[in-house]
Amino acid sequence: MTEPEKRLWNKCLRKFKYRFVRQKPIGDYIVDFYCAKLKLVIEVDGESHYSEDGIRKDKTRTGYLESLGLDVLRITNKDIMENIEGVWERVSFKAV
Repeated sequence: MTEPEKRLWNKCLRKFKYRFVRQKPIGDYIVDFYCAKLKLVIEVDGESHYSEDGIRKDKTRTGYLESLGLDVLRITNKDIMENIEGVWERVSFKAV
């Protein structure tokens, strides 16, 4: 796991009221975090996600996951490292 993924796990998801799992295989993909109860995928986006190729791959991946009825929440490394409270609010909002 990357440092932002570790931080998100330790500060927000490890003790969340609904169970999240890390590195969950779904179809041909492995998502960063997944909560079956909420049908929620959380993807942590680093620098590679902002290239033209990365954007295209993320769009395809998100489309596939959404076609399965899953909600995909994308969070940047920067947000996790600089605004973990805001990230916590975004994740918590999905559980309402």
